[in-house]
Amino acid sequence: MQLAKYEHACFVVEKDGCHLIVDPGEFTTDLTIPESVSVVVITHQHPDHFDTTLLDEIIDDNPQLIILAPAGVTRQLKGYETKTVKGGDSVVIGGFELDFYGDTHATIVPGGDSIDNIGVLIEDRIYYGGDALVVPEKSVDTLAIPAAAPWLKVSETIEFLKAISPRFVFPTHDAILSGSGKSIYDHWLAAAADEVGARYQRLDEQTIDID
Repeated sequence: MQLAKYEHACFVVEKDGCHLIVDPGEFTTDLTIPESVSVVVITHQHPDHFDTTLLDEIIDDNPQLIILAPAGVTRQLKGYETKTVKGGDSVVIGGFELDFYGDTHATIVPGGDSIDNIGVLIEDRIYYGGDALVVPEKSVDTLAIPAAAPWLKVSETIEFLKAISPRFVFPTHDAILSGSGKSIYDHWLAAAADEVGARYQRLDEQTIDID
């Protein structure tokens, strides 16, 4: 498999010629849309993860794809090919094996409205929790870790990383940070990864092999 990281919360996984895109949102301006996209996973309805304009561009090149998302997203996508998923679901679709975790977005403002959110484990290897810190029941090889968000403290991110204890970690959800801000979070997350024997690496506009 190969993994390509794009701005903010978007990344693409390729397996045997099939591509899966996670969270193509409005903060992702650099996405190179691949051919043979079979699946798009959207973790929740916030526009930095879910942008119908970008989604339509992906579908124009890949009309056969299916969108997997929680109910808060799929009910907005009338006329699209969708499948509603929730925490606890396991799906084999478009050449990918996917397990889903959690059901609710992390709290931003106490007492505020909660929305649907799902985390996804791809091929028992790559895990991304969306906007929540739900630890999956399975072991994780590669962790996409949120670096900064209105709902998040770096201490919580570090605890999440240590609880999962993956082999490899890359940051995501960081379009709200400046270059200097990213370096600060990289420092803390790299140190936490080192404590559990994981390798931390920023993957901005890079493609890597997932062995």
